[in-house]
Amino acid sequence: MTRATDALRGEVRAVGRAAGAAVRGPGRERDLVVQSLKAAGAGLLAWVVARLWLNDPMALMAPWVAVVLVQATVYSSLRRGTQQFAAICAGALIASAAQAVTDDTTGALALSLPLLMLLANWPRFGDQGVYAATTAIFTLTAGSVSASTVGHRIGQAALGAVIGVGVNALVLPPVHLRDVRENLSALAREAGDTLHLVASGLREGDWDASVTAEWSRAADRLQRRCRALGSARAWSEESLRLTSAPLRALHRVPQGVPPTTEDERFGRVAGHVTALTRALAVAADDTRTPAPPQGEALRLYADLLELIGDACHAEADRLGDPHAGPAVGDARREAEMEELRARLQKSLEEHVGLGASVATVLGTLLLQAENIWAEAVPGQDDPGDGDESARVTQITSNSDKPGNSRR
Repeated sequence: MTRATDALRGEVRAVGRAAGAAVRGPGRERDLVVQSLKAAGAGLLAWVVARLWLNDPMALMAPWVAVVLVQATVYSSLRRGTQQFAAICAGALIASAAQAVTDDTTGALALSLPLLMLLANWPRFGDQGVYAATTAIFTLTAGSVSASTVGHRIGQAALGAVIGVGVNALVLPPVHLRDVRENLSALAREAGDTLHLVASGLREGDWDASVTAEWSRAADRLQRRCRALGSARAWSEESLRLTSAPLRALHRVPQGVPPTTEDERFGRVAGHVTALTRALAVAADDTRTPAPPQGEALRLYADLLELIGDACHAEADRLGDPHAGPAVGDARREAEMEELRARLQKSLEEHVGLGASVATVLGTLLLQAENIWAEAVPGQDDPGDGDESARVTQITSNSDKPGNSRR
């Protein structure tokens, strides 16, 4: 009982937060409110036109179709409207044919429903195929079946489709550009948070498999955010189809979004962070050969990760601001990174004498940090002198030579 009560309270708080966000300003919550009210308005308009204006006794189909066709984008409304209308036509025609053959409602349902449910899986219908079966049920159970009634239902479906698509396209057309910016900014911020989390754990020094498991979970959340960003980008591109610029401007949605190269850039950052956490997880595993670095090298590495995390946060702020200019590097941060990188390179050379496993781990971690730095810091396409990867590889390979075993 207590668990159910807590769950109910959590849901109430979530609804309250969503309502507050919708009132405070533009965002996903307000977009949902707008779309919901548009669907309700489309259904009411379809009912008024069909029942009160045209005086059609079978006006049910028009508001039903209008409500479900106020979709997330104008393009999806038109596409699903076409699919749904085709399914409704198929359902009405097959149901009327089954009624003509059997002259019995139960027999007509038994004859038509199996066929229509199989037809619902036809890819051309998309996810609208089930409306063929539901239309057949309405057609066969709502009274007499005749050419006139079937024609009325198909006509009402067409009316509802026109109203639903028209309302979605002409009244505040949904444009999902904001979602791209929000998800991209969140990806950059969560990458910075993950780097800060790792840096904090490394400074404490006592990190084991349970700590690295937490880092791995944070990296997994980055990958989920990447997938969410990809979905948002697809929705944004679809939402611009079949919507005119004046109508989009009327909606007052920020029209500019970061280019897809930013998605790719922080997708690579997320990949490098994931590789970094995996390398640390292997180093923390007592059953594995690689040994983690210790002492000053670990502290320097934590400082480097924290600086890169700060750069990710700065990029998150820039990407989240639709009025921000292009990326600009921070000279002070870059100077600190250069100094830390140089000290870590020197430490790596010293670790060669401690054995191959220690040098290999530090070299791998340093390479991952270089990769993240190159992507996350504006203007750092090739950190350092451009030969750091080769230099790290050379140093770590030297650790395997005779005379470089652990002392």
